[in-house]
Amino acid sequence: MIRRIIEVIRSGAKFLITSHVRLDGDAVGSELALHGMFREMGKDAVIYNQDEVPWNYRFLPGCDEIVHKMPPVEDYDAVFVLDCSELERIGDEAEKLTAAKLLVNIDHHLSNEGFAELRIVDHRASSTGELLCRLIGETGVRTTKDMATNLYAAILTDTGGFRYATTGKETLLVAGALVGSGADPQWISENIYEDNPLERIRLLALVLGTLNLDLDGTVGSLVVNREALACSGALAGHTDGFVDYPRTIQGVVISVLYMEVAEGLYKVSLRSKGRWNVERVARNFGGGGHMNAAACRINGDLATVRKLVLDVIEVEMGRK
Repeated sequence: MIRRIIEVIRSGAKFLITSHVRLDGDAVGSELALHGMFREMGKDAVIYNQDEVPWNYRFLPGCDEIVHKMPPVEDYDAVFVLDCSELERIGDEAEKLTAAKLLVNIDHHLSNEGFAELRIVDHRASSTGELLCRLIGETGVRTTKDMATNLYAAILTDTGGFRYATTGKETLLVAGALVGSGADPQWISENIYEDNPLERIRLLALVLGTLNLDLDGTVGSLVVNREALACSGALAGHTDGFVDYPRTIQGVVISVLYMEVAEGLYKVSLRSKGRWNVERVARNFGGGGHMNAAACRINGDLATVRKLVLDVIEVEMGRK
């Protein structure tokens, strides 16, 4: 499949690149790296995202070239959809992509069922960034310093700083090669993890006060409501990483973040340790992701949503 994708790239001239709403480091870093590869090959490419790049990824080289109005997809030889398990995750303009001459999907989510004609989908890979390293390696294109920086950021963030179970030997070898191509691990990490807006820390202080432990202390959760966002002056994007805090508590194997998106609607983010599969939990509510990291959206008030999630987790843990 990689060979066929490379043939498409070599024979084409113009490409559109896109990814999911509520961008993360893997999505942004992968898009920018692919854009850089196209440039190195003398191709024209445009990155479209519905959402703005989160504050902690705006240092990545090339971010200022991303557009937020979708151009006519018919003008491009192919559309590359990165880090998406379903086309709908592109956002409000997803339907327009059905008019594309060719869809190419590069993704590592367990819930991906193969919506594109050409695809590189491997849920065993740590990140879409790691899959792109494979693609770039097969093309023989030189990995520039900017490309290396973007790919390292993609892999770093989707492995939780190389802590998650998907961090394998290949992941570390790829990361090392990217450092050899010019990626600066300290500088990248400082920009992503140690450059917090004051509003984010104020929000975190409020959110930690909502900590709740369930199922004999094996499930920890936090809540972000709209009132806390307003009081702290923070944005929804400032909650990135909050879901990981309960998981650091001794005895907690599943961590949940309930984020109020609108009245009667919550985004539920889940993280787990070891063998506990939260992708199956999210799938019960139309969501998806990975074994140890997944998300979904559920309608209802907080008490209702919490009970629905805990009931499914109990079943998953064999306790019910």
